Amino acid sequence: MKFTIGKGNGVSVHLAFEESLEDLDGHITDYLEKRKVFSGKAGEVSPILGCTEEYILLGLGKKEDLDLETLRLATFKLRKELETLKIEEITLELPDLKVNDEKNLCAIKATKALVEGFFQGDYKFDEYITKEEEEKKDFELTVDLVPREGYEEKTKLAIEETTGLMEGYFLTRDLVNRPPIDLYPETLAKAAVDALEPLGVKVTVYDKKEIEEMEMHAFLAVAEGSDKEPKFIVMEYLPVNDGETTALVGKGLTYDSGGYAIKPAKGMDTMNSDMAGSASVIGTIYALAKNKVQRNVVGIVAACENMISGRAYKNGDIISSKKGSTIEVGNTDAEGRLTLADAIYYAATETDAVEIYDIATLTGAALVSVGAETTAVMSNNDEMWKAVEKAANDTGDLMHRLNDNKRLRESIKSDRADISNTGSTRWAGSQTAAFFCEHFAEDKPWLHFDIAGPAYNDGAYDYLPKYATGTPVRTLYKVIFDKANTDTPEDM
Repeated sequence: MKFTIGKGNGVSVHLAFEESLEDLDGHITDYLEKRKVFSGKAGEVSPILGCTEEYILLGLGKKEDLDLETLRLATFKLRKELETLKIEEITLELPDLKVNDEKNLCAIKATKALVEGFFQGDYKFDEYITKEEEEKKDFELTVDLVPREGYEEKTKLAIEETTGLMEGYFLTRDLVNRPPIDLYPETLAKAAVDALEPLGVKVTVYDKKEIEEMEMHAFLAVAEGSDKEPKFIVMEYLPVNDGETTALVGKGLTYDSGGYAIKPAKGMDTMNSDMAGSASVIGTIYALAKNKVQRNVVGIVAACENMISGRAYKNGDIISSKKGSTIEVGNTDAEGRLTLADAIYYAATETDAVEIYDIATLTGAALVSVGAETTAVMSNNDEMWKAVEKAANDTGDLMHRLNDNKRLRESIKSDRADISNTGSTRWAGSQTAAFFCEHFAEDKPWLHFDIAGPAYNDGAYDYLPKYATGTPVRTLYKVIFDKANTDTPEDM
């Protein structure tokens, strides 16, 4: 996708509110009055083509209802309509959209949202579909800053930042969409190296022998049943000397059969998505490094497969961990938290991180709690949650913080070991899984994203596609971006 700023040669796109159609050019107003083809409803696209001057009208709804999600969805729908019309070049006339102070809708945020919508409409994952060779033309968008002059540089920076973010976001989708025959621990590690090292990120990949030397017993227990060797991946983006560091820990199960607690066939066919947490860490660090965000970040992934063999761990086993805590294995299909245990403990004790975020497709219970479109969040730190909530309000990611029931912490204790990977209660599976992870955070500020629902869609909705969505890359990026003392374009 190509972006330029100025007066373009493409078809002009006019943004219009329901109550302000009379503000359009006179001949467009006359045309609408006669044909009654456009009302200005949010996301409504009305091409006026075949005339001396060609236009496309894009509705934004009512001014008082305008928010960033409305803008994203509007340009997403426009991009899809342009694809149908085979229009490859447009000029978007960008007026001042600061119409709602209550929703913190500044012009620079509006620009980013509009550009993101075009990206969302452009995404495809079709590398496994056989197709005829054809020349793919880049979609070209020219942003015409009417009636405001002198804001070219600010708009250019906003577009560049959004481009870097979306590249990381779509990298995450691409990784999650790949089948496990091609994406396994070794190739996931290679993907991280290939994507991040050119941006100045140090990527260290530890092999099985080195993982054994690091005494990651819980991680190794899960990996033991597979012929694919586990990889422990550490990604260091450290642009600030002596700056504070944030740790991102992503679940890296490149395939999950359930182990001896084997899943049914229909429960296995989407298990390529069980590494979405790790992909979101890679994608977030890519976006941060591409945009040169001034905040130190360390990404950590324990990558393996959970398979069945004569070597595989079993229901009823008692295993150790890097921390030294012993774990009763009540269910080999509760494997993600075992790999996270060693990875989180590594983040807490062997990095300089002042805060830890873990991201995982962890529990089906999360879907029961908050639905398939929402991320379930647990945290031991109110400030971390407030930062996530604020960022999610801007990005459009749906987040819900689960209650912190102190008595549930007791339920992860075991009669046979220090803790159990299933706990002693049938209920609140998302919370007990989160408390299990927190056990290894060593009292550091910690926040847990359970993305079992929103990371992978059964069907498309709004601008999110079927299959991998990239959740929660945008929110993670925004949280870290906001923490950085970075010079950013000011509100127009």
